[in-house]
Amino acid sequence: MNTASASSPPNNLPRYRLITGPDDASFCHRISEALDMGYQLYGSPSATFNGQSVIVAQAVLWPSL
Repeated sequence: MNTASASSPPNNLPRYRLITGPDDASFCHRISEALDMGYQLYGSPSATFNGQSVIVAQAVLWPSL
């Protein structure tokens, strides 16, 4: 359900979120869920290697009205 018309994010979530995790399907699903809620991507994703796996980060921002 897209609630982008709401003035604030659902479930008391913050307007700005930095979502991080291993570069896997679970991370992609978390980003997709945030987009479905009405968040917008903010900036470019980042990636780093922790010695075992690739860790990614993507900022999302709740749109201002």
